[in-house]
Amino acid sequence: MLVYTPPSTAKFIPVIDLSSSFSDRLSDRKAVAWEVHKACRDTGFFYISHHQIPQDLVDRQLACARDFFALPQEEKLSIDVSKSATMRGYEPMSSQTLDDGSMPDMKEGFMAGVDGAQSYVSNGDYNSLNQWPASQPDMKVYTEAYIAEMIKLGKHLLSILALSLELPEDYFEEGLDCPMATTRLLHYPPQSGVGSGNQIGAGAHTDWGMLTMLLQDDVGGLEVRNADGEWVRAPHIPGTFVINLGDMVPVLTNGLYHSNMHRVLNLSPERHRYSVPTFFDPNYHYKIKPISGGQADKETKSNVTTVGQHIADMYAKTYGDQKVVA
Repeated sequence: MLVYTPPSTAKFIPVIDLSSSFSDRLSDRKAVAWEVHKACRDTGFFYISHHQIPQDLVDRQLACARDFFALPQEEKLSIDVSKSATMRGYEPMSSQTLDDGSMPDMKEGFMAGVDGAQSYVSNGDYNSLNQWPASQPDMKVYTEAYIAEMIKLGKHLLSILALSLELPEDYFEEGLDCPMATTRLLHYPPQSGVGSGNQIGAGAHTDWGMLTMLLQDDVGGLEVRNADGEWVRAPHIPGTFVINLGDMVPVLTNGLYHSNMHRVLNLSPERHRYSVPTFFDPNYHYKIKPISGGQADKETKSNVTTVGQHIADMYAKTYGDQKVVA
């Protein structure tokens, strides 16, 4: 258990302007990659601006989250993840425990991806199907459009990540023929303080995969542990996404880049927090192994696995005795 201690005031999580990363000139793209390199060696977190995701699509996705979680509980439970072989649909409040030893997280969620895509929790079969609320037909339309844009952004970010490691831009291309992407709508009710058993909105954890692209509203509550082990706030910045590295990246880079812990606590007295993370990974069978020339790290060098098996293991760990097929 990582017992909750208050964060310090915000220090420095960089905002990286992606404008030049879309340039035809390699030197421009490399300049952005250098900024990413510095951020990845420090916190493993950074904001991105000028990312080319339409603002109206972003606004609609947050509206989808607010509208969905306002539905009667009976309707939400009609599309519970327990009814999906691949964990698509509604996650009731306190379904997940991200910080082992703490009480379950004070949040509810909804998971969606690409219909027919490979699944983390069914041995990579192409059988993932979304569940949608019957009373909100627009949610399917908006969310599928959002996921499509996030997949394009995820591929672009991996090309920048490759450049930041002085690799060819298409280094990850072989794993991106059918990338794995899960968009998760989350709702955090207000808390007056840390609950019993160290219960907060999302317990301290690192993300499991390659990249997380987080859309958050203006309520706040995201906290990140920096390279010095101090907790700092990551407030909402209009027009940006928060990007963080998952556990696969330290393996790929032999520990050069970091996957740092983060957590959520919504202390806003009357406002509910909504966020939409998209978890973006190469295809299920892509092998996560160290890139030659990285910083030596015996522990990470010995930890070679596939994307799908690693994520399936983490689902099983954090969702306890819920049905998860590995």
